[in-house]
Order: sequence, then C-alpha cells, then structure tokens
Amino acid sequence: MADGFGARVRRAVEGLTPGDFALVMASGINSVGLRLEGFQLLSRVLLGVCGAAFTGLLLLTGWRFAAFRAAVVEDFLDPRRAFGFFTFVAGTNVLAVRLGMARFDAATAVLLALAGLAWLVLGYVVPWTAVLGRQERPVVANANGTWFIWVVASQSVAVAAATVEPVFDSVRRELAVLAVTSWSVGVFLYGAAGLLVSLRLMLYAFGHEELTPPSWVSMGALAITVLAGARIVEMADAPMVTATRGLIAGLAVVFWAFATWLIPVLVAAGWWRHVRRQVPLRYHATLWSIVFPLGMYAVAGIYLGRADHLPVVEAVGRIELRVALAAWALVLVAMIRHIARTVLRSSVS
Repeated sequence: MADGFGARVRRAVEGLTPGDFALVMASGINSVGLRLEGFQLLSRVLLGVCGAAFTGLLLLTGWRFAAFRAAVVEDFLDPRRAFGFFTFVAGTNVLAVRLGMARFDAATAVLLALAGLAWLVLGYVVPWTAVLGRQERPVVANANGTWFIWVVASQSVAVAAATVEPVFDSVRRELAVLAVTSWSVGVFLYGAAGLLVSLRLMLYAFGHEELTPPSWVSMGALAITVLAGARIVEMADAPMVTATRGLIAGLAVVFWAFATWLIPVLVAAGWWRHVRRQVPLRYHATLWSIVFPLGMYAVAGIYLGRADHLPVVEAVGRIELRVALAAWALVLVAMIRHIARTVLRSSVS
C-alpha cells in the first residue's frame, strides 16, 4: 500500500510533541549570544531560523489542535510530556528578546503579552491536567526533566519584561512587578521540580532510559534564572526592583555556580547512556533540549560577567557559546535528515 506524501505529513503533524518549540528556543538564544559577541550577520541568520521555526510550528500546532485534538488532549494528560507545552512560552519570549535587541520594540511587547498570557493559563492548566487531577498515585513516579521547562518559561517572562522596560516608560512599574514576580515564581518552581525529580530518581528503578535529553533543562533553567536576575538588577529603580535588587544579584551568582557544577554531571550521564550502555544516538525533537541549555548557559555567563565585572564568568560563557553553536548545527542537520527520511521520501509500496 502506497504511503502518500499527504499521509506522511498528517502523521508527522499528529506526532508533534509539546516540546517542539525548543527548536525556537535553541535558535533564538544562540542568535542572542552571537549578537552579544558581535557576530551580526550570523546572528541574523539564526534569528531568521528562529522566526521561521516559530511561525511554522505555530501553524502546525494550530493544525494539530484542529485535526488531532485527541492527541493534544492526551499530551495534556501525560505528566511525562505535558510540561513541554511551556516551550511555547519560552520560545515566544526568546524570540521577543532577540527582536528587542534589534529595536523591534512593538513586536517584542506583543510577543511578551502573548507569552505572558500563555504562561498564566498553562501554569494553572498543565499542573492540574497532568499531575494534580490524576487518579494514579504517587505522581512523583512520572517526574522528569521536562518539568523544569515550567521554570524556564517563568524566567523567560522576566527576561522579556526587563527587555521592554526601558522603552515603555508609562508601564515601568508594572513591568518591574511582572519581572520580579515571574523570577521569584521560577525560583520556587525550580526547588519544587528539583525535589520531585530527585525523589523520582531515589525511590524508583533507575536506568539509562531516565537520562534523556530533557535532563539538561535542569541546567538550562538555572542559566536562564541567572540571566533574568542580571537583567532585573539593571532595570530602572522601581519599588519592586529596589526591594529585591541586592538579593537577586547575589543569588544570580550562586545559581551560575550551581549550573556550572551540573554540566560535568550531565556530560557524564550522557557518556554512560550512549557509550557504556550503547543506546543509539538518533535524532529526536528532545535533542533541542540539550542545545538550548548550552546556549542559555553561554549567554548567561557572558551577560553576568559583563554586568558584574567577572571576566572568568564571561570567558567561560564565550567558550560555551562555541560549543552551543556546534551542537545547534549538528542537531539541525540531523533534524533535516530526519524530515527528509520520514516525510519527504518517495512513496514506497
């Protein structure tokens, strides 16, 4: 029976995962890093990829919701996948921040409003549908690295709010409240997610299947917390910022140190999974969950190092940016090959 192109496309759309916007996040944050380092042309290329990926995924997600609603509902009910929906929030805000750097302030504000609304809605819907509303207990058995994406989404709101704050004088106080609130929520969510995932690893059977790419989000969530904190510290004086500036500045350095400590752990886990346990390394959309944390750590280090006059931190960030760009290119090639093989290949009998 012929497997037509239309059928393959529909199957691919139905099989989209909630975390597919990690492609937008990874491309956008590497574009930000390149802009900070002065590589303007390459930064614009990655911005183009980021914008194209965002537009394409938005259309495909809308198609999936309209044509395969049962699959979408199933994702919302699965605690192993549902938190991936927060990649839409983070991806939207990463694109907003990069556009803000290019002085597209109106677009940045619109994307922030869209992402902020999605963050609020998903922040109540996803925990209920995927965790609290489930009959099966204990729910900690399903905790995994994707739960940290909620933290990333929260901190991305803070970064985007701090980005537009200098432009919109009339709402500076409101943006300060939004930035500090979302940053604070993200910090508490990191503690909660870290505790639940740690309990999952300690109380249940542990194997290489637990060490999937989303495990890297635990580091990426810390890195974006560092960046958000550094951006808040630089915001204009407002009651909310003034009251927390010293605390946030100190914690940003602490979180950077912990994120740095996590990297060798995650590298060793990947080595054990793919070399010692010989699990084949094949393309999957979750690989972007490695690329984004690498890029986010690089940008956080560069920004924090410059803001707090920490040359060692900046140097580490600059080195990490090269690693993140190499990872981005490798995963992009793997993704294109995967699409060519599964969607664009000729029909066979």
